[in-house]
Amino acid sequence: MGLDINTKKLKKNAFRVSKERGIGASRIRVPGGYLNAKVLGMVQEIAEEYGNGYVHLTTRQGFEIEGIRLEDMEVINQKLQPIIELLDINQKDPGTGYPASGTRNISACIGNNVCPFANYNTAELAKTIEKAVFPNDLHVKIACTGCSNDCAKARMHDFGVIGMTMPQYNPERCISCQACIKGCKKLSVDALHMENYKIIRDEEKCVGCGVCVTKCPTRALTRSKKKYYKLTIMGRTGKKNPRLGEDFLVWADEENVIKIIVNTYKFVEEYIAKDAPGGKEHIGYIIDRVGFEEYKRWALEDVELMPETVMKECIYWSGIHFD
Repeated sequence: MGLDINTKKLKKNAFRVSKERGIGASRIRVPGGYLNAKVLGMVQEIAEEYGNGYVHLTTRQGFEIEGIRLEDMEVINQKLQPIIELLDINQKDPGTGYPASGTRNISACIGNNVCPFANYNTAELAKTIEKAVFPNDLHVKIACTGCSNDCAKARMHDFGVIGMTMPQYNPERCISCQACIKGCKKLSVDALHMENYKIIRDEEKCVGCGVCVTKCPTRALTRSKKKYYKLTIMGRTGKKNPRLGEDFLVWADEENVIKIIVNTYKFVEEYIAKDAPGGKEHIGYIIDRVGFEEYKRWALEDVELMPETVMKECIYWSGIHFD
């Protein structure tokens, strides 16, 4: 007896088609890669009862439960409901699983919950962005990383959110040990020097990484209370022209970062090629075709930049070309 499966529907419902007919994998979103350990037990239960007992930890920090019979989609969606609720994923109809799979799981490094170098809570921001953009069928990849080390490989995504801090200097606590200068020179961009026994920061050169803060033994240098971000755009992998994302905003705030991401969805809906294979066209290729100035016009709608924010007026991407 043949199995009648609507592959377009199951892919939208976050099930993967496998090499074996009638068998697939159930994909589970974990925004920021941060979850309550209870979810692990729920995933194990589904994998052992309905799958082949194996789970793939994806490069985007989600789960793929392997060996799922596609005819079991409805019951699997019911089983996924407690996981979706525990992870607080936006959902249209409870019990029907994920309403879209185009916008990929938003990944993140461990962030300042654990890492001494991270400048913000990456999982928290990933969940905030998730609420703003999901569900959506548009093919978009977003990553949050706590500092310029970029452990989350944010520059390989459509949007990379890199944590920054504006170092605060208290000369009364400074003992002129120059540990911050040495740290910045060896581990970052050499943006510090000393004049008259005081630390001077080259504001144009500084990338806001926070290395100086971690090296200071007396807390003469501390992180700014205000959170700052670097927004990189249109990094990508792929066959034709892989490239790293370039800086668009530097010293930006969270509100404007999220606004630009949401505005980009509107831009894509306006300009995506109607004959794109599978209804997908990478944002970067749309910008290449339409022009960066037009993209910027859409991206900056209702965006009021802070005085300290630096915006790149024009961006040129390099990368490997196979076309």
